[in-house]
Amino acid sequence: MAVSTSALSDETQHESMHHKMKHGMNMKPLVEDNRISLNLSPKMKQHQLANMRAHLDAVRQTILLMAENDFNSASDVASKQLGMNKRMMKMCHRIGNETFKTMGMTFHESGDELAKTLKTGDLQASLRALNTTMTSCVGCHATFRQ
Repeated sequence: MAVSTSALSDETQHESMHHKMKHGMNMKPLVEDNRISLNLSPKMKQHQLANMRAHLDAVRQTILLMAENDFNSASDVASKQLGMNKRMMKMCHRIGNETFKTMGMTFHESGDELAKTLKTGDLQASLRALNTTMTSCVGCHATFRQ
């Protein structure tokens, strides 16, 4: 039985496409990443990623404590893990990009505001304050990449 050249060619192209998809070779992203690179060293990149994961976990803990109506503990988490402190200020200043520094400081200041608002026990106000903090996260991640 004879197989047409075009059918063989189509099958070969199909296999090639699957190979590229499987191995990620020669595949361009669907959307170009135009965010600003912070040009971090591998060590600093890992440190920064660990900090962001810790911040995300602090948000998770804060939400859980709010759901349990434990606003004082939620405030402590927000203050200690999201708020501005010497360690976070130092971290923000280690990155050479001024816009990143400003956005980082704004994020940590919003963590302090969140902690203050949580102390009031007002769920609606606390959710609005948490939204402000999360908006800082989203803005920074939309602007920068590692």
